[in-house]
Amino acid sequence: MKPLVGVGETLSREEVERYSRHLIIPALGVEGQRRLKAARVLCIGAGGLGSPVLMYLAAAGIGTIGVVEFDTVDASNLQRQIIHGTADVGRSKAQSARDSLLEINPLSNVVLHETRLDNSNALELFAQYDLIVDGTDNFATRYLVNDACVLLGKPCVWGSIYRFEGQASVFWAGHGPCYRCLYPEAPPPGLVPSCAEGGVLGVLCASIGSIQATEAIKLITGIGEPLLGRLMLYDALQMQYRTLGVSPDPSCAICGEQPSITGLIDYEAFCGVISRDAADAAAASTITAGDLSIMLTQRARGERNFLLIDVREPNEHEIVRIEGAVNIPQGRFLDGSVLSELPTDMPIVLHCKLGMRSAECLAVLKGAGFADATHLGGGILAWIDRVEPHLPRY
Repeated sequence: MKPLVGVGETLSREEVERYSRHLIIPALGVEGQRRLKAARVLCIGAGGLGSPVLMYLAAAGIGTIGVVEFDTVDASNLQRQIIHGTADVGRSKAQSARDSLLEINPLSNVVLHETRLDNSNALELFAQYDLIVDGTDNFATRYLVNDACVLLGKPCVWGSIYRFEGQASVFWAGHGPCYRCLYPEAPPPGLVPSCAEGGVLGVLCASIGSIQATEAIKLITGIGEPLLGRLMLYDALQMQYRTLGVSPDPSCAICGEQPSITGLIDYEAFCGVISRDAADAAAASTITAGDLSIMLTQRARGERNFLLIDVREPNEHEIVRIEGAVNIPQGRFLDGSVLSELPTDMPIVLHCKLGMRSAECLAVLKGAGFADATHLGGGILAWIDRVEPHLPRY
């Protein structure tokens, strides 16, 4: 492909010395390095994928690196988000990332966008950059990033990770498929757990993030064959890479022949954080951590009786639990196998990590006639925040 970015300013002596291992690669050379110097790359997120992407782009000599990040560093991030350190816990992720990048390469211009990416700012932010790297971990933002890139004609280098598996591709409408061509619809709410719910092998981030950084460099300089029209799948346990072909979809809702999406939409509604049934069930049947604490005290005194069910996976229950909770994973609610085992003569209270899974299970119970069932809003993390702060968070 033609280089995405034009040849920039002449390299200084310091830059020649810093990037000398690039300059002696015939396919890259001085001209390619000057393109990298002139490039403006925006990375969405400074987390698991954003960490290696940002660090390698800075080391490679990208002239301007934008970072969109609104979160703060948490201790649970350090297992995979290598751009941050122990001393950064509690700090702004964006500021922590900037400090690390400038330590790697003070010649890069790091621009922070300490805000949540949404419909009000995506187009304006993306318009300032040549290339977008998607390091997000939720479907609503992925569709937002894709649609904004399509509307602006920007290439998007995309990656995704979960447990031991990762995916990567380049989406660029007009040159290949977009993300919607591959995934026209978001998966049903609750079907695909997030990394916070299902976990991720820390080093997997480096494997997929380095692919994303490589693809960004290839697009900017015009070398090699980018992952346009190809989806790379990586299985860390089998140590196996596979590549699948992906074609543009003529009926794609945003880049097809007759697009039905011509502007940014409501992505939370499109993806659905929880299903409509779960939202309806939870509307009048959600209790707080304080409510549950009182109920457990009353149960201990023999003043009331109810069944507290933890719908997380067994390994999560092992990490931290509310005393007295019975562990029955969400899957047994969704397939209906647990319904015949549940008591009908006492109320049931459900909880998970954050409240989404328990809401889905609550909808199943309500549909099966368990009218007294409720769930814990905010899950066990809300319980830890408000009742037992000495318990570990994960």
